[in-house]
Amino acid sequence: MIYTSGSTGTPKGVMVENRGLVNLIAWHVQAFCRQPESCCALTAGLAFDASTWELWSALCNRSTLQLPPRAAAGDSLRLLQWWRDQSLDVAFLITPLATLALEDELINSRLEYLLVGGDRLQRVPASLPAALKLINNYGSTEGTVVATSGRLFSDNAVPHIGRPIANTRVYLLDGHGAPVPFGASGELYIGGAGVARGYLNRPELTAERFIASPFVDGDRLYRTGDLARYLPDGNLEFLGRNDEQVKIRGFRIEPGEIAARLVGHPMVRGAVVVAQQDGAGEKRLVAYVVGAPEAGSEETDGSDLAAVLRAHISAHLPDYMVPAAFVRLASLPLTVNGKLDRQALPAPEDDAYARRAYEAPQGEIETAGADLGRASRSGAGRAPRSLL
Repeated sequence: MIYTSGSTGTPKGVMVENRGLVNLIAWHVQAFCRQPESCCALTAGLAFDASTWELWSALCNRSTLQLPPRAAAGDSLRLLQWWRDQSLDVAFLITPLATLALEDELINSRLEYLLVGGDRLQRVPASLPAALKLINNYGSTEGTVVATSGRLFSDNAVPHIGRPIANTRVYLLDGHGAPVPFGASGELYIGGAGVARGYLNRPELTAERFIASPFVDGDRLYRTGDLARYLPDGNLEFLGRNDEQVKIRGFRIEPGEIAARLVGHPMVRGAVVVAQQDGAGEKRLVAYVVGAPEAGSEETDGSDLAAVLRAHISAHLPDYMVPAAFVRLASLPLTVNGKLDRQALPAPEDDAYARRAYEAPQGEIETAGADLGRASRSGAGRAPRSLL
């Protein structure tokens, strides 16, 4: 029994079956720990599902398992400093810690495999140690931790999530349960040996999220709520969650697409985009960014960075996807399990929103449009959204 973190709602008890754990361990050992004398580390908390493959894979393979000191609990920097100095062959780090280790040169020089997961990897480091193999894992507790896995290289433009692991099937389906065309976005469903039994004492939710497979007799699928698409090389690209999609002024927007564009700028180390209400109660896009060292200090040029990033986004995305406000942070807030803590993102000040100066309408068409807008706001009539 493993309880989810609750990052997408109230924590739920997931009934993971023994066969799913056995399949995960067998795959992990075969892929990364073929020699019994391999040395591993236990960096994930025991309440985090990733600890299952760290702990049981090492014990079942007679590998050495290094345990971090108690003083490192809750202290990311101390944990990384301990981790860097161990004699390790394979190790797992939650995505934010792995990003920090790679970008701040806290990497373990003896490491052969660095496995990352638990949150979205926003970009692949420009340079990786020659002997290091960076493995990006994707999965959920309901799919016994890992469903897909793939190696990343410095020249990967997209930090993909690889392909299904052993005895696992994945499907990208549309809203009607039909497979989407190759390259199109679809909701990711997981089938195979890793699918859990369901949720503890939640029969309605179990029936909603765990369904009979229409593709393989006797198989069950877990509906993840995540969006993905196939890349030309056959690897999967994670696109975000379908419940994070927002609608602003009639446009459906995927905030993860905007965040990916932001991280593509050399002055940005990390980013997240959310929809928030401004002081007037209007829903607006807000971008939270962590600047790269070359971007300067937050106090000296936060407004300059916002202007640069606004121009960068405008050059790649339509106007309705350009964030109305940019908030610079020293780091993105994380939960105890290393996932983004959206509730801890600070609300931007009213003056952080970009506003356009008023210009009087000119000519008959603009004047008529302005009259329609005033009539709509006053309740005297309703103008089509496309005219406002």
